[in-house]
Amino acid sequence: MNVKPARLLLTLVAAIALPVMAQNLAVVNGKPVPSSRADAMIKQLSTQGQQDSPQLRAMVKEELINREILIQEADRLGLTTSPEVKNQVEIARQSIAIRALVQDFLKKNPVSDADIKAEYDRFKAQAGDKEYHARHILVDKEEDAKAIIAKLKSGAKFEELAKQSKDPGSAANGGDLDWASPASFVKPFSDAMVGLKKGEITETPVKTQYGYHVIKLDDVRAAKIPSLEEVKPQIAESLQQKKLQAFQEDLRKKAKIQ
Repeated sequence: MNVKPARLLLTLVAAIALPVMAQNLAVVNGKPVPSSRADAMIKQLSTQGQQDSPQLRAMVKEELINREILIQEADRLGLTTSPEVKNQVEIARQSIAIRALVQDFLKKNPVSDADIKAEYDRFKAQAGDKEYHARHILVDKEEDAKAIIAKLKSGAKFEELAKQSKDPGSAANGGDLDWASPASFVKPFSDAMVGLKKGEITETPVKTQYGYHVIKLDDVRAAKIPSLEEVKPQIAESLQQKKLQAFQEDLRKKAKIQ
C-alpha cells in the first residue's frame, strides 16, 4: 500500500497525541486538565458514599472544566496573588499535607491486637468488678458540709438538701450520680464511696479539689463490663490518638522555635 508522506506524518502525530490526550480530561484555553484530577475527586466522593459510574464521571468532568475556567479568570484578574488568597491556599495545603502525614504515620505505626487487648485488660482492672449508685452534695466550705450531715442525721431528706449543691449536673436530680465505677471519680471521693454500705451517708465531709462532698450510697451491683469486641474500635482509636500525640510532641521537642 502506498501512503503519501503528508498523510503518514498526520498518522504519526495522531498516534503520538493519543497517549497525551488520554492523560488529560480536557484542555481549557490551551491548559490541560489532567485525568488524575478527576480520579482524585472520584476517590474523594466514593468515601462519601457516591458510587463510581459514567454519570458521576461526566458530572466530575463538567465540574473540573468549570473550575478551570473560573481559576483562569481569577488568575487573569490577579486575585490569586493577593495575600489573603495566598494565606488561605497555604492553610489548605498544610491541612492536606498534614492529613497525608497522619495517614502515613498510622500506616507505619499501626495499633496491634496485642496493644488493644492490653489496654482492654487495664481498663477492666481499673473499672473493678462493681458499680456504685451514689448521690452527693457539693459545697465550698467544710462547716457547710458538716451542717448538712447534721440535718441529714436529724431526718432531713437528702434529695431536698441536694438542691443547694454546687454541682449543676446533679443538684436538680437530688444529687444523683447514676451508676458508675469507682474509677469514674477522683480518689478521695471513690475511697469514701466504696467504704459505705447501702443507704449510708459519709460521717464527715470528703474533701476534693472541687470542694467538700457529702456522699450517700444508694446501691451496689456487679459491674457490666462490655466485651473486647464491643469496645475494640473505640480502644483502637484512643491508642491511635495517643500515638499521634506522642509523635507530635516528639517533633515539637526537636523543632527550633524562636
